[in-house]
Amino acid sequence: MTFLIFLMRTTLLMSLAIALPGCTSKHSSIDKQNETMTDLKQIEGSPVQMKENGYASINGISMYYEIYGDGKPLVLIHGGGSTIQTSFGQLIPNLPPTRRIIAMELQAHGHTSDRAEDLSFEQDASDVAALLQTLNVTNADILGFSNGGTTALLLAARHPELVERVVAASFLLKRDGAPPQFWDFMKQATLDHMPDAYKQAAMSIHGDSSRLRNMHDKCARRMIEFEDIANEDLQSIKAPVLLVNGSTDVATSDHVIQISKLIPDCQIAIIPGGHGEYLGEVTTLQPGSKPKLEILPILEKFLAAE
Repeated sequence: MTFLIFLMRTTLLMSLAIALPGCTSKHSSIDKQNETMTDLKQIEGSPVQMKENGYASINGISMYYEIYGDGKPLVLIHGGGSTIQTSFGQLIPNLPPTRRIIAMELQAHGHTSDRAEDLSFEQDASDVAALLQTLNVTNADILGFSNGGTTALLLAARHPELVERVVAASFLLKRDGAPPQFWDFMKQATLDHMPDAYKQAAMSIHGDSSRLRNMHDKCARRMIEFEDIANEDLQSIKAPVLLVNGSTDVATSDHVIQISKLIPDCQIAIIPGGHGEYLGEVTTLQPGSKPKLEILPILEKFLAAE
């Protein structure tokens, strides 16, 4: 979903001249995206060190993962069309050193291989659960962004034994949670519209343009054919949940409120800004400016609660 939201943010306003949730006037040019990719690479010198990375054989794919730090596990699930670094490159160095950060790249994304089947949130949740089991993680907090937020909630619903707390950020669970124009415009999505930062990230990993196009097309198809997440799944979640959304995100605040009523133990945080600005997602970065990372104190308070 992430790259499609960027597409609407940068193009739909110009073509329709209307204001939509998830759209802001501060869209990034390709030149700015190139600069922010440079900023992203500078994070490699951060005091936060990667302790382990590798691949695991998961449900027929080779899934890539990275682990940072020690302590209680915090699992990061990236957005659609993204990688670990494009979603969380700014956030990871600022997470508590007392956490064992586990991030993975989902089917067809980044380093991870593909399978014949199309992408689905249910399969992503199953893949994340299998990876955690492979890594001998029996219980973890989960932070999912964008499509990763949807996956995080399904993980909590379908694999409750693995999940202690869930933060679902900038998620979309129902078709009526976004304006009709969003769904109409997604049908026009092409690889040319994909943010340059995402293309650079993917190509720097595997250098295969056909693999990039395949990932794009599968991500687009999943959202074009998107069906509502069942209320029963949300009502079954036993873990405490924090729903985070930008004030001008793709999903409306009303959508977040309605979803919160379905989850038994649920809190809401609406943060000023657009899709992923509050956690430093790569397409929201402004050259020469540091990301605000407004999610950090909210995240710390929620995860520390008894």
